[in-house]
Amino acid sequence: MTEFSEARPLEEAVPGDGTWADDGDLASWEDGGDYELDATGEHVEAVRVPTLAIVGRPNVGKSTLVNRIIARREAVVQDIPGVTRDRVSYDALWRGRRFTVVDTGGWEPKVDGLQAAVALQAEYAMKTSDAVLVVVDAMVGATETDEAIARVLRRSKKPVILVANKVDDERAVSDAAQLWNLGLGEPFAVSALHGRGSGDLLDIILDKLPETPEEIWDAVGGPRRVALVGKPNVGKSSLLNKLTGENRAVVDSVAGTTVDPVDSLVDLDNEVWRFVDTAGLRKRVKFSGGMEYYASLRTQGAIESAEVAVVLVDSSEPLSEQDQRVISMVVDSGRAVVIALNKADLVDEERRDQIDKELERDLVRVPWAAVINISAMTGSRVHRLAPALRTALASWDKRIPTGQLNSWLGEVIAANPPPVRGGRQPRVLFATQAANRPPTFVLFTSGFLEAGYRRFLERRLREEFGFEGSPIRINVRVREKRELRKK
Repeated sequence: MTEFSEARPLEEAVPGDGTWADDGDLASWEDGGDYELDATGEHVEAVRVPTLAIVGRPNVGKSTLVNRIIARREAVVQDIPGVTRDRVSYDALWRGRRFTVVDTGGWEPKVDGLQAAVALQAEYAMKTSDAVLVVVDAMVGATETDEAIARVLRRSKKPVILVANKVDDERAVSDAAQLWNLGLGEPFAVSALHGRGSGDLLDIILDKLPETPEEIWDAVGGPRRVALVGKPNVGKSSLLNKLTGENRAVVDSVAGTTVDPVDSLVDLDNEVWRFVDTAGLRKRVKFSGGMEYYASLRTQGAIESAEVAVVLVDSSEPLSEQDQRVISMVVDSGRAVVIALNKADLVDEERRDQIDKELERDLVRVPWAAVINISAMTGSRVHRLAPALRTALASWDKRIPTGQLNSWLGEVIAANPPPVRGGRQPRVLFATQAANRPPTFVLFTSGFLEAGYRRFLERRLREEFGFEGSPIRINVRVREKRELRKK
């Protein structure tokens, strides 16, 4: 039996002599993580596809039909009217053709307040789409609201598809036929819940949609993806509206107005970004129910699909447990972070002094995150957002060459060796950056490294290489003794 050779300092280790990690080690971490050693970080070119708007009065099954069309459960669905409020875009694919489906809130004439804002979003979706799909409840028949929608669409030049929903069996087909009197053409009978007629409907959608969209963005590359997150009523939708220069998301003083993630392309500081407004995270997902539960899941999904998250905090109030939970969710997902203290226009001098103390005390887990003061309502200091996003993304994408990393690490460990554990001092044999997005480092050692020492190495990594705005992951792989069979 051959004993594992004694570990040497990093600068003395030689590949292949038993003290150095080989390619096999690099491909089989003990923590089981998936790492990309050659991640390029290139962005794919933006695909230009036509858009289909789904409209109708509240609670006729629009979101259920959206989920049926896109073949996955993404739109929030609940058996109460008014769940969808913003216009929300989803990617769809049928017979090799891609198109975008826009789910909208229920459209009603002569409403005010929050419902008026929801109706305005639906009207805007009808104007900017390439085709419109109108959903009517076949069991109820055409109502005054359905007739009002039909009058609007008859005056437009958009292709219109009339869908009679909730036709679950042949007995309800005759009810669907009565919708001819809306003057929108033949009503197509479907059951969004059970899938009846969905394939034929998709064929009709492809026939109505043009090959190319009417409105085209001149973006050269795929925009960087930014998630706007925070607890309810901190100003996420207001910030999105300020950035886009339009009422892209419904804003109301009632907390929890946003339910589905709302995404928009934004030209910010001469660069196109894709911002996603998300539902406010009110409490832990496992304690939520109904609409709030699914909205929380959508927010988590939006964070996972983003590259950087802007965590909005109400600077006029003390930093809450909810704020810290949102920050922890973003960090745990491995996304770059920018913390935006919103409502700066409501803060006086006394409150500013308190904020500095609160940030020093409560953001101890993320001292590396960039913090900026903004006012989504007035637009004050919003121009600081783009530089902070670029800095965080540059750190998130950063890769340290292996030679430079090991040279630096050798000096750090020589000056501050790992603490003794179980009577033996572990040695760091080799280190490599296994991935970026976020930066992930793997240390091959002869023994376990304490959590405190790993935090020490993270602090020194940030002091030497920066990584402002990005989390860092440090994994340790303990190299066990190897037993070789005697020939």
